[in-house]
Amino acid sequence: MEQLREAIERQGVGLGTDIVKVDMFLNHRIDTGLLFAMGEAWAEAFRDDRPDLVLTVEASGIAMAVAAAHALGDIPVVFAKKGATVVQSADMVQAPVYSFTHKTQNMIRIDKRYLPENSRVLIIDDFLADGEAARGMMLLCEKRKATVVGVGIAVEKGFQPGGRKLREAGVKLVSLAIVDAIEDGRIVLREQA
Repeated sequence: MEQLREAIERQGVGLGTDIVKVDMFLNHRIDTGLLFAMGEAWAEAFRDDRPDLVLTVEASGIAMAVAAAHALGDIPVVFAKKGATVVQSADMVQAPVYSFTHKTQNMIRIDKRYLPENSRVLIIDDFLADGEAARGMMLLCEKRKATVVGVGIAVEKGFQPGGRKLREAGVKLVSLAIVDAIEDGRIVLREQA
């Protein structure tokens, strides 16, 4: 997606060899025009798959999931929570997810009422590195006998194995930008058709 690529090239920062910092426009401060254009791009890619809801994990994926759900005709958004709360239902599904960015293990969870059995689910997230979050959300869907129609990612780190593993597993994966490398702080983006 050209608009996202331009934002990454203008405002993105590469840290070391594996951190893509895009918080100026994507996940701390949000460029709303870009956000809704991304939602439209995912809707175009997944509309024919007829998702019933969009699933993400808190917190950075929520805005993107809302944009995609709106563009898909205002379908519901469900987000997996990373921590237990005193008000949560006892009837939850959960899956372990290791966060590459935070270097922590989380147990993501969703109240079963919000992820109905046999739902058609589109997963949306901000980053794809090792694929842990996507696989965790797919496991939640599997536990609810829900069908994952695809995974939409804002920024895929193409130099890490997550995207390759999902594609090899036959998952319909639409990444709006793919980073091939970080060289001296510069983010190198893959040319996409």
